[in-house]
Amino acid sequence: MRWRPILIGALFKQVGTPDVPLDGFNPPKRAYVGRDLLHWAAHYEIPFRWPSRFPMRTVAPLRLALAVEAAGGDLAAISHALFRAYWVDDRDIADPAVLAEFGDVAAIETPAVKNALRAATDEAFAAGVFGVPTFLARGHLYWGQDRLDLVAKTLAGWDPPA
Repeated sequence: MRWRPILIGALFKQVGTPDVPLDGFNPPKRAYVGRDLLHWAAHYEIPFRWPSRFPMRTVAPLRLALAVEAAGGDLAAISHALFRAYWVDDRDIADPAVLAEFGDVAAIETPAVKNALRAATDEAFAAGVFGVPTFLARGHLYWGQDRLDLVAKTLAGWDPPA
């Protein structure tokens, strides 16, 4: 598994989706999606709490994750830490003071980090990604955490129908 942070807002613009798709849902669907997130969190036995700041501008934390990786850190570990800070602890991960707890905030302004995030977003668009999480397994695209069984089956050699 290779983690690839992307600018989801930029991707949404490229594919013609509203910045916050949830805002476009009717009230019953919006309520369902909120419950569904809680159900999946319970299923995976992970903590989850809807953040008080939603949506969150994530450019800085995404860049920080890439900067940590470029400095030899673990991209998955920093991603989990940032997700937890936002989706469990309700922290403002756009705040440089909060981000400084996770890595070198000065590194997020380097051209290399900025370009890496833009490039990852462009690569995602070119691969047909339209939302997150998306998984590319042996040339097959899967969208949504509820598709992990299909990802595992594909990685094990299964060829899904086109």
